[in-house]
Amino acid sequence: MNYIKYMKRAISNADAFKFTAKPNPVVGALLIKDNQIISQGEHEIFGSCHAEINAIAKAKKELGKTFNSFDELTLICTLEPCSHHGKTGPCSDAIIKAGIKKVVIGSKDPNPLVSGKGIKKLIDNGVMVEFDICANEVKKQNKHFFFKHENKKPYIAVKIASSADGKSHKKNGERIFITSNESREDVQILRADYDSILTGGNTLLADNPQMNARVKFPVNQAKKILLSNKDNISYDYKFFQEADVEIIKERNIHKIVSQIQKSPINSILVEAGPKLVNAFLISNLVDEVIIYKSPNKVGDDGVNWFDEETTVENFGFTLESSYKIESDIKQIYKKC
Repeated sequence: MNYIKYMKRAISNADAFKFTAKPNPVVGALLIKDNQIISQGEHEIFGSCHAEINAIAKAKKELGKTFNSFDELTLICTLEPCSHHGKTGPCSDAIIKAGIKKVVIGSKDPNPLVSGKGIKKLIDNGVMVEFDICANEVKKQNKHFFFKHENKKPYIAVKIASSADGKSHKKNGERIFITSNESREDVQILRADYDSILTGGNTLLADNPQMNARVKFPVNQAKKILLSNKDNISYDYKFFQEADVEIIKERNIHKIVSQIQKSPINSILVEAGPKLVNAFLISNLVDEVIIYKSPNKVGDDGVNWFDEETTVENFGFTLESSYKIESDIKQIYKKC
């Protein structure tokens, strides 16, 4: 049987939960019999049941109607079923217990806690397994999750709002909006895609930012990370309101990233001032730079994002895309 169309459907179904399942990967599952879809399930919310469990639970309502035994069904699953105890029990155990005898998997799980172990457990218990069906699509759908486990570091993006003359803000501390309302709305969607948002103490004191994703769809808000060695930080700042915040006093960027790597976080969006942004870029740990560039100038009383002869390209990035948002230009640079 050609399982590609069913796998593509499971991938499409899972995509609806990319903002609520994070930092977990999004996963879709189908149970089929003779080219008929019996049930569908997705991993909908971080910490809740996985896709396979949801598909099995829904199929149980059809038992005795559209099928008589689970061994008649084939499970289509976009990502290898887990075999370890996390926030939920192992999906591989639930599949075996249900009596399913064939499983078709989109991609192996890159997480060393799972990778290959879920497949082995199924095979060892008499389940026929096929895998690598639309694997590249599954990997693309969960790019931050795969990146972290394949590169042993979280995916790191730096976001910059720049004036036409390359300024970040005014020297006198006066707060100004560099970019348009439309660009700032686009940033909200950008934030929704990341597991964590990182800033520094200077930005906290100068801007009192919220740095959450103010969007019109459900989202598992990013964890906020504040780099500051100050002991007397006021928790009255908007940054701390209704948020999961971690304060890190370490100053070495490599050690900071190594510390975050040990957590469930797969991706970091750095939103900070020129000093911290340049420290991250110099560390050679940044994978993407996103610049929202205004047509307006700040002038000589502004603070430069970079030294006079420094550009994003000097840090080893190449321009991947550039397009207009109202009067601004959004530029995305990727590591060469």
